[in-house]
Amino acid sequence: MFDHVSIGVRDIKRTRRFYDAALKPLGYTCISEGETSLGYGRDSVALWIGVAPQPVPADEGSGLHFCFAAPTRQSVDEFHAAALANGGRDNGKAGLRNDYGPNYYAAFAVDPDGYRLEAYCGRART
Repeated sequence: MFDHVSIGVRDIKRTRRFYDAALKPLGYTCISEGETSLGYGRDSVALWIGVAPQPVPADEGSGLHFCFAAPTRQSVDEFHAAALANGGRDNGKAGLRNDYGPNYYAAFAVDPDGYRLEAYCGRART
């Protein structure tokens, strides 16, 4: 349905350190960059990040979050660890979420600007 999503941030260098580390275990990299913008994805940009003078204020009660597809459960674990080690906050450790399904393995973090993130793998452990 979506081609890409764009978010605004205040500090592009801080944001780059965070997303480079957090998305690497999931197989996503920065494939487009400028002085005030970053584009992350695998084959094409799916997440655009740009400097904005007034980013949307973080609101943990809004329900808004971005979920990244993860190839393995281990990559979910690594996403969470990298997010926390690079300026993010914990919003739910890696593990099964049986309420969502028997193979719903996910971890949750909040980026330095307050955006809520999830990494999800739906594959059974092999």
